[in-house]
Amino acid sequence: MAEALPHPAPQAGFDAPFELLQACHERVQRTLALMARLQQHLQDVGCDDNARQAARDVLRYFEVAAPLHHQDEELHVFPPLLLGTDAGLHTVVRQLMQDHRDMEAAWVQAREVLQSVADRGLAVLSAAQTLALDRFAALYDQHIAHEEGLVYPAAQAVLPATAQHAMAQDMMQRRGVRAV
Repeated sequence: MAEALPHPAPQAGFDAPFELLQACHERVQRTLALMARLQQHLQDVGCDDNARQAARDVLRYFEVAAPLHHQDEELHVFPPLLLGTDAGLHTVVRQLMQDHRDMEAAWVQAREVLQSVADRGLAVLSAAQTLALDRFAALYDQHIAHEEGLVYPAAQAVLPATAQHAMAQDMMQRRGVRAV
């Protein structure tokens, strides 16, 4: 586990907001993989500087980037789909919104575990702590598949270029990115 997770900017830019959202999903998956490696590292090696740094990296991503990503979806992706007439899509979107609430709730416990590793050098996870991390990670698999496979394409199809441009501008503004 010698490598800490780098957080380079996603390959997609703000001029392509849906590609940027998908790039965020890639970072979510990489960060969750780091969290899994951290758990294994704690079991095999214990808590060392690498473990503390990995815990800080996971904390930083899910404290800063993930909430912004969820906000992007709830402000710009989900509303136009809920205005449409596709009842099946409405059901999926409502489930994705509930997933966000479930992720927020599960994050409270996962954050506590990671903070204990980062700040106090917790070296051995209890069964409950392991379950908290695993439960949090498990919430993302089907969620991402539904967004990328169904919801993003549907939203992209109904959002005109002007709305996608406004979406990109809002995403930049909330992240403190200046338009060039």
